[in-house]
Amino acid sequence: MNDKLTVALIVKPQGIRGEVKIKVLCDGAEDLEGLKRVFIDGAEYGIFGFRGQGDIAYLSLKGVFDRNAAELLRGKEIEALRSDMPELPDGTFYIADLTGCEVVTSSGESIGEVISVTPAHTDIYTLKTPKGELSFAAAEGVIETVDVESKKITVNKKRFKEVSV
Repeated sequence: MNDKLTVALIVKPQGIRGEVKIKVLCDGAEDLEGLKRVFIDGAEYGIFGFRGQGDIAYLSLKGVFDRNAAELLRGKEIEALRSDMPELPDGTFYIADLTGCEVVTSSGESIGEVISVTPAHTDIYTLKTPKGELSFAAAEGVIETVDVESKKITVNKKRFKEVSV
């Protein structure tokens, strides 16, 4: 597993004092509230100001003192160390850990590999299969087990067929 996670995208500068508006890629801005540092293009930035709600937040970063410096960060990904992130509740996973997992039925039949997960009320998984891309909703009863260590997700074949497109 990667020790850094992509947690947000910088949308644009906010104001004239170097603050940046970000789109949070976690469950919500509160997941980032306790962070003391982040990484942008491999460089470490301390955080000295944070405010946010839902999937939008505003960051003040050490070393980014004006709008021009903030503008240079537009469109960049923000990463955080996995160890700095809050502990996940049981049964929840980082998208980065799900990407690349093999999806199999409970009988062991391989369906494909997870290439993306779209967060929603019911997350949408997109798989790469021998016949092309396939998507399914992670509705109740579809996913039986997730083992991120062995990169394997087991699904109920009947429920999977009901929700896949």
